[in-house]
Order: sequence, then structure tokens, then C-alpha cells
Amino acid sequence: MQLPSTLAFLVDTAADAAGADRFLAELGAHLVNDGVPLVGGALTLDVPHPLIARRTWLWRTEDGEVIEALGFAPGGPLAALEANPAGDASRRWLAGLAAGPAHEDIVGLRPDGPLLGWIGPRPFTVGEIDRLREAARFAAAPLAALAARATLEATLDAYLGKRSAARVLAAPLRRDPGETIQAALLYADLRGFTALSEDHPPAEVIAALNAWFDRIAGAVHVFGGEVLKFIGDGMLAIFPVIEESPRSACDNAVRAVSAARSGMHHLDEERRRKELPPLPFGAALHLGEMLWGNIGAADRLDFTAIGAAVNLASRLEGLCRPLGRTVLISGALAAETTVPLVALGTHALRGVASPCAVFTLPEQ
Repeated sequence: MQLPSTLAFLVDTAADAAGADRFLAELGAHLVNDGVPLVGGALTLDVPHPLIARRTWLWRTEDGEVIEALGFAPGGPLAALEANPAGDASRRWLAGLAAGPAHEDIVGLRPDGPLLGWIGPRPFTVGEIDRLREAARFAAAPLAALAARATLEATLDAYLGKRSAARVLAAPLRRDPGETIQAALLYADLRGFTALSEDHPPAEVIAALNAWFDRIAGAVHVFGGEVLKFIGDGMLAIFPVIEESPRSACDNAVRAVSAARSGMHHLDEERRRKELPPLPFGAALHLGEMLWGNIGAADRLDFTAIGAAVNLASRLEGLCRPLGRTVLISGALAAETTVPLVALGTHALRGVASPCAVFTLPEQ
């Protein structure tokens, strides 16, 4: 006997859906095709994410549109943006689709698992409710597969960054020759961190580190870069060159470090008001090629970037203290950016064969 369209989809292809949004849209379309009157539907999943507690997708029958509503983690930095729980927002959005009062059926797959919700233009009949609940039962397995995939992707994104996570998922799980890419590199490091660690309780040190990384990494992400590594109190980030010219990547890197400098200035003012020491830092920018891939032991890998360009960026940052500057920029990157810079002459870098032309940002 031929399965109804909905069950055939759930059994045969649903687990391969490109994402939860496409799963919801296709499931809703199949239910309508099988005669269930729907105005829209919603799917809510809990996700492991530093900022997001859950994700809700909302589907509209009329045009197949799917939008997303986020529920932020309680106590997290974005929690204040969520005036109402995502579930309430979902119901209001769906209710606005119905001609007259909304008629909703929420079908939970398990107490701590996904929630499927459907809304119709009239009350559902007993037979229609049975079909919706049957669909929910068959949806449990493909949704578990989708949730596991989303969990893996979110975890890798949080620990590696989006581009690096995609590269890890696409490549074999072993050491490889890597990929050579051109990028603007940003290497940044707190100054005096050892003294800070010795003179303050661990909780204060961790809070200071998190505040520092929020400013520097937040600026990197705003301008399209990606954090590759947190190295103690330091950070390595890249702005990959994805166009023929590296100008856009270099401009974004300079703007990111400028924004981080402003953010740290405001943070230091806030710390002074609390009678806490400031957090001086140094940052260096360079443009070059790096090898991007898996290195390490045969059974313990690290996805990272290596190469002469990475080494130069690190050595250039080491000049910040002797030159009395917060930000230093190599001649290679300075030649490609449209942002006005101040020349500081040519300087030798430890371990780098050729002297490096050095620039900095104008004073604030």
C-alpha cells in the first residue's frame, strides 16, 4: 500500500533536509497535500550555543515563507533583547495568519525535545488531529538526526569559528596538507597579564579575560573576520581574501582593530570607576599567505594556521610595547588598505629575515 505523501517524506527523505527550516516547510506542504487544512506551523529546537537557548522556525502556508525567531540564553549578553519567549512570538505570528480566531495544536515529541505546532483556519477535526500526531511521531527520528547535525555544527562553530568549522566538516578527519589561503591576519595580546593573574583572584582574572575577548573578538566578527585561536590572553584572527583584490579584507581588518581599540578605551574607563586596573594590549595586522588545516598527532588534531605570515604578525605585535603603540600594521597590509595610516619607519623583527615597514592608526 502506498504511504500518504507526509509519511513517505518522513520515512524516506526528511532526515536529509538541508536544515530545520526546510524540514518544516516540506512537512507542512506534504500535510496540506494530504488534506490537512493549515495556515502555518512552527518548529522549536533547543540548540547548544553560547548565546542562543532555542531556535523557532515559523512557516506560512500561503507563500511557503519561513522565518526564524531566536530565544536567547538566560543571563547571557543578548537575553535583554528577548522581550517575550520565542514560543509566544510564534503563536502571535501564526495567529495573525488565520482568518478569525487561531486554532492551534501543539504536539511535543518528548518533554525536553522538539515541539511541532500547527494552526488552521478552523478547529481541527478528530481525524486531522490524529494525522498531525501521527506525523509528529514519524517526525521524531528525522528531527533527531537534524538536531544532532545542528548540535555538531553549533559546537564546532563555537570552538573553531564558522569558516573553520565548515572546513573541518568537509575534510577527512586526519592530518592533511592543508589549504594555502591569503588573508589579513590580526594578532592581539594583553600586556601585563602575568602580573594581573598574580595580584587578583582567579574570578577577577577570568572576568577581565572575557571582557577583553568580547571587545576584540566582537569587533573581528562585526567586520567579517574569524577568530582562529585564543592563545592564553592572546588571539589570532583572519580576514580571508575572497575577492581578486585584498583591499576589502584589509580595510575590514583595520576597521576591526580600530573598533576594538575604542571598545577597550571604554572598558578601561569603566574599570577605573570600579578601581580596577586598565587592560593595556597590543595588536598587529599583516597581509600574507598561510597554511590552513589539520596538524598534530595522528590521533589528536588541531585545526589552525601556520606560516611565515603568522610568525610576522606575532613578531610585529611584540614591537607594540617598545614603540609605545597599541596597534601596528605591516607595510604589506598598509599598501592595500584605503584607511589613512601613520608611518613609523622600517624595523627589524626577531626571527624575520627582512626589515618590515611599520604603520599605525592615527591617535584617537
